Amino acid sequence: MTASGRMYLINMNALFNFDKKFKTSVIGTDEAGRGPAAGGVFAACVYFPKVTSSLKKDLEKLNDSKKLTHKIRENLYDIILNNSINSIICVEVEEIEKINILNSSLKAMKTACENVIQEAKLTDFITLVDGNRLIKNYTYHQKFIIKGDGTSASIAAASILAKVTRDRYMQKLSQEFPQYGWEHNAGYLTKEHLDAIDKYGLTKYHRPSFLKKHFEKQLSLF
Repeated sequence: MTASGRMYLINMNALFNFDKKFKTSVIGTDEAGRGPAAGGVFAACVYFPKVTSSLKKDLEKLNDSKKLTHKIRENLYDIILNNSINSIICVEVEEIEKINILNSSLKAMKTACENVIQEAKLTDFITLVDGNRLIKNYTYHQKFIIKGDGTSASIAAASILAKVTRDRYMQKLSQEFPQYGWEHNAGYLTKEHLDAIDKYGLTKYHRPSFLKKHFEKQLSLF
């Protein structure tokens, strides 16, 4: 085995061992898309009913989705979907503008978790939430984990489902509005994206509240 292979194994085992230490069923949740200025925010929840040596081998490269290549995320995505009880939820731009991005992210997490709890018929479990906030109006035992997507297997898996699903969603939106480069920038405010906004204006998929500073800066130039 190569050094990189051993590193993957050590990290993957650490992720599953972290969840195991709670000595109860664990569901993990994470979001993707809080920062972009276009598109909805996604959250996923993952519960592994049975963690076998075969599953761990298949998930050898499991990690925080941001630390993985596109190809590895895509490969892990199907493995996670097929070996877990999961839910992926999107809160769209209209609602983000009404209740703000933090509340939208937490709402998506709450819905995804409740879907998994219902499907898995869980009674004794803990919900691990990535970040430093607990889910609002959530009646189940929960614990936030800072940098949880690199700490917990269930959160890492949720981060991959949320990230891959959102990237695919932005690629689809880019076919409708190709000038903004969403298939490359996923809605983040890259120079390419900002230049397109200045040239073509906003679409129905943009988050106006995220662009106030940009437009204020543009106005200050006149």
